[in-house]
Amino acid sequence: MATETTGDAAAAAPGMPQLDFSTFPNQIAWLVITLIVIYVVLSRIALPRIGSVLAERSGTITNDIAAAEELKQKAVEAEDAYNKALADARVEAAKIVADTKADIQKDLDKAIAEADAEIAARAAEGEKVIASIRDSAEKDAATVAKDIAKDIVAAVAPSKIDAKTVTAAVTAKMKG
Repeated sequence: MATETTGDAAAAAPGMPQLDFSTFPNQIAWLVITLIVIYVVLSRIALPRIGSVLAERSGTITNDIAAAEELKQKAVEAEDAYNKALADARVEAAKIVADTKADIQKDLDKAIAEADAEIAARAAEGEKVIASIRDSAEKDAATVAKDIAKDIVAAVAPSKIDAKTVTAAVTAKMKG
């Protein structure tokens, strides 16, 4: 039987104390007090801290964006300066190449002129040597021709023609 009385008492009492209408005013009072305490804690302590953290983060982000823009501008300026320096260096290199080519061409022209002058001098010297050899050969040929003509005439007709006549004939024939 004890089990029956326990079961009847349980059936007579409400199931959950939160749903017992007799305790509602007390529960509502504690709910209001708890909400007021949470509101005060949040509004006075937590929310200002969260707001200051958000404001600080926003300021940091804004400062970082401004710094990034400034650095980007400096990078663009540095790139422009680099490109200008590179273009100036190319112009200077082209000028140096042109000056060097001009110097080399001038040296080459000078060397060619010196070589031409030396060739002309050697050619003139060679022509003089050739002319002297030609003159010498002509004289030697004339002398040999006169001697041979005298010997031939002396062998063919020993007494009829004298040496002066043979020499004059050979000289006339050599002149053309």
